[in-house]
Amino acid sequence: MAGPSGGPWGGGGNSGGGNGGDDGRGGGNRGNGGRRPPNEGGPQIPEIDELMKKGQDQLRVLMGGRGGSGGSRGTGGGEGPQFGRGTILIGAAIAAVLWAAASFYTVKPEEQSVELFLGDYYRTANPGLNFAPWPLVTYEKLPVTREQNEDIGVGGRGSEAGLMLTGDENIVDIDFQVVWNINDPAKYLFNLRDPRQTIQAVSESAMREIIAQSRLAPILNRDRGIIASQLEDLIQSTLDSYDSGVNIIRVNFDKADPPQQVIDAFRDVQAAEQERDRLEKQADAYAARVLAEARGQAAQTLEEAEAYRAQVVNEAEGEASRFTAVLTEYQKAPEVTRKRLYLEAMEDVLGDIDKIILDDQVGGGGQGIVPYLPLNELRRSQTGGQ
Repeated sequence: MAGPSGGPWGGGGNSGGGNGGDDGRGGGNRGNGGRRPPNEGGPQIPEIDELMKKGQDQLRVLMGGRGGSGGSRGTGGGEGPQFGRGTILIGAAIAAVLWAAASFYTVKPEEQSVELFLGDYYRTANPGLNFAPWPLVTYEKLPVTREQNEDIGVGGRGSEAGLMLTGDENIVDIDFQVVWNINDPAKYLFNLRDPRQTIQAVSESAMREIIAQSRLAPILNRDRGIIASQLEDLIQSTLDSYDSGVNIIRVNFDKADPPQQVIDAFRDVQAAEQERDRLEKQADAYAARVLAEARGQAAQTLEEAEAYRAQVVNEAEGEASRFTAVLTEYQKAPEVTRKRLYLEAMEDVLGDIDKIILDDQVGGGGQGIVPYLPLNELRRSQTGGQ
């Protein structure tokens, strides 16, 4: 591998020998015929070139070419990389596998995919294994059954997003949540630039429209369910007019309070109104009870008067009938009837009087009556006195 002069760089080995070498190395070189010892350190340039050529030959063999000859290694020449039929088939198979991996894809049950042919809408694919030949057809998968939430109000996009003006010129702070999903992926992708921002803006606008037509008290108390139903319908109709592909599932009405700055005063007013309502209800209950009692007493008095009237009328009719009957009998026998009437009248008058009447004409003026002592009456009076 060395030059004809015997040195590693083709230099003058003889001149080295002629000089003799004062350091003692010259004689060693001359003894070796002017060549460097193989075990001596230092760069071996020809050997490195030979290793590089061997490596190139092995690479050619792996790529399907032919290895370099000894002459070519000696001269430094070689053949370029050559590809065989087997290498081309292997490369084509690898490319086909990569293309199939990029073209076949799986859609989960809760998803749908939108396929684009050269950037234009092609079709909507259902869950399962689908084929989209890449790179002509691309796809984008969307979760169509997953419920997504948009929070509006203090807990949502800022401290002033929920402040709204009512129809009676009051301010109310409202927090609500809109729950939605995707019902048309193609419209969702192509008709809305920012779907979430659009839903938030439409929801807030719809709520402001409804609140502007309502009064404060019903909003805070009884009309939350009605407002939520109206809000859901209004949001859905607005998004449908945009062809948004969004379905509103429900609206959660979380909170409706006065602004934080006046909430204490408002609660005092609410407490006073509740106390007023309580007192009014108590007064109404008392009035109803008293009125019912008065009506009951009036009805009782009317019933008693009616009964008394019926009694008096019946008695009068009975007396009149009896008088008519007596008159009829009197007309038939005046003396007998007169005596009978007298006796009945005396019986009525003297029937309850405890007295004894003695006729002076009978028995010589009562001389035949013997006085007696009523012992039983005396004993009864003494017993009653004890």
